[in-house]
Amino acid sequence: MSRIGKKPVELPSGVSASLSGQTIEVKGPKGTQSFTATDDVTITIDGEAVTVTPRGKSKRALQQWGMSRTVVSNLVHGVQNTFKKELEIHGVGYRAAVQGNTLKLNLGYSHDVDFDIPQGITVACPKPTEIVIEGHDKQEVGEVAAKIRDWRRPEPYKGKGIRYKGEFIFRKEGKKK
Repeated sequence: MSRIGKKPVELPSGVSASLSGQTIEVKGPKGTQSFTATDDVTITIDGEAVTVTPRGKSKRALQQWGMSRTVVSNLVHGVQNTFKKELEIHGVGYRAAVQGNTLKLNLGYSHDVDFDIPQGITVACPKPTEIVIEGHDKQEVGEVAAKIRDWRRPEPYKGKGIRYKGEFIFRKEGKKK
């Protein structure tokens, strides 16, 4: 049984949801988002709450139950607020800057890395060693943060690279004589 799936998703004031088939569309002050659930779950709207229930007791139905409820919850949060990921850059000479719709990363390569910022995502660099990614779609914000981080993952010896804010990097001991 999914403990997450059992809880209904409350719709705050100013947010409305509509259902057509397996597609739920959530409207709020920041925009509209939709999600199409699989046939393994049933989505119902009961006044000011959205409930997700599994169809049957198969393993896949129970897996989709909790996941679908979480996605609906993220939709409701996304049309009301923004999701935010913060990245830190560690390393001598490593820096980032936003120019128009492009994030320019200087990460020790022989060339600068130009990352095109997707539609619906805002990227800011309050300091040359910090990147703040914001958007209304949680999956897209996380995906953009992961793609930026992949350009220079933190290495375990000196800790140089791009890491999430507050992330702990397990350090290894260097070579001994």
